[in-house]
Amino acid sequence: MGKVLEAERLLVGYAGSPVCGEVTATVDAGEVRGMVGVNGAGKSTVARTIAGRQSALAGDIKVHGLLIDPDAVPFRRHVSAVFDDDLFFPSLTVREHLLLIARGHSLDDPEARVEEELDFFGLLGRAHAIPDALSSGQRRRLLLAAGLIRPSSLLILDEPEQRLDPTMRDALGDRIAAHAQDGGAVVLVTHDPQLLLATATTCLVIGEEVQEFHPEQGASIIAGS
Repeated sequence: MGKVLEAERLLVGYAGSPVCGEVTATVDAGEVRGMVGVNGAGKSTVARTIAGRQSALAGDIKVHGLLIDPDAVPFRRHVSAVFDDDLFFPSLTVREHLLLIARGHSLDDPEARVEEELDFFGLLGRAHAIPDALSSGQRRRLLLAAGLIRPSSLLILDEPEQRLDPTMRDALGDRIAAHAQDGGAVVLVTHDPQLLLATATTCLVIGEEVQEFHPEQGASIIAGS
């Protein structure tokens, strides 16, 4: 179905110091690439670098064959990323946040799409609340709704299971799998073995040496860490 993401000898870190080994990997359309490892292994740093949130120390990253450029319109149109950042407009309500994204990405019938996301993430009753009035779990669900409502060919999720109850984790797994079935590519950083097994087609273990494993082996690594 074609390569969406290509990382070639990618080295990530801070102040010139790498946090893990080199990453060489591809993610094809329709593929969910799990990314696991112990706390502090560098998983989130790899994901943030792929998303263009920070610069690589070395190596290349391409999305649809083009070097990443977070300021370029094509890159922003293709890539949607959800990290553990509460980045909200303080005066906008939950519904207004999602409408802003839906209209900005020219979705058909944006009001209906927003209602669907509010319902899916259990936020209908909080649609008129501002972010500061939400619980930690509700803010997490709003971040996920914002990342999933917009179209993307590459979806990057950094521990999306955080602060979600088991039912919502299962529902999120279905959404991730559906995104891939529709031809999208996914990079999934997770500490949840069940979410990994339910969604991932391939798995990278991040550490001093980056290795590729079957998702079942990756789940065993998570469970044993």
